[in-house]
Amino acid sequence: MSTAYVVVTVLAAVMVGFSAVSVFLRAKWVVEPMADYGVPLSWLPLLGAAKAAGAAGLLVGLLVPAIGVAAGIGLALYFTGAVVTVIRARWYAHIPFPLLYAAPVVGALALGFTA
Repeated sequence: MSTAYVVVTVLAAVMVGFSAVSVFLRAKWVVEPMADYGVPLSWLPLLGAAKAAGAAGLLVGLLVPAIGVAAGIGLALYFTGAVVTVIRARWYAHIPFPLLYAAPVVGALALGFTA
């Protein structure tokens, strides 16, 4: 296991965990754009739980690689869905935000496969 893999994986887990907490706390800067995108507020607990599970899965994946791969793939799909949601809402200037969270997840997946 390389140092780069561990650092990028922990960074991805921290970023996604922060995002999950922001959803659970219904931070204004998270909730308002989601409402603008047409995401029902009733979905927030499930979306936060998916992010939290993914962040935990990335960390567990440092010890059990199959779990980390599953979590990474799940999070990559989650953030792909987020990008699609932003595009469908025609908020093109907001596309970088889900990509910012997706980048370390994809990096962790790539480094995990090369390790």
